[in-house]
Amino acid sequence: MSRILLTVILLIFSNAFMTIAWYAHLKNFANKPLLFVIVVSWAVAFFEYTFQVPANRIGFEQAHLSLAQLKILQEVITLCVFVPFAVFYMGQKINLN
Repeated sequence: MSRILLTVILLIFSNAFMTIAWYAHLKNFANKPLLFVIVVSWAVAFFEYTFQVPANRIGFEQAHLSLAQLKILQEVITLCVFVPFAVFYMGQKINLN
């Protein structure tokens, strides 16, 4: 498997966990205490970092992507993960605003 493809796959998983950690509590834990939500979100975010850190290391050191390329790749993947999450999981409508 190419190192760039591995970087992309790891970043997709990282973003999935990040999106869940940052936003799923708005639907799932709306009535829970804030401290509980913070702890649960940090627990989910742990898995984000277990994918994100190796992805950036592999992308930078082995695939020879620049820091700017890694950041742009991350932002594109973030939108590709977030939009379906917002529409299908959170029930949000996508519009021009």
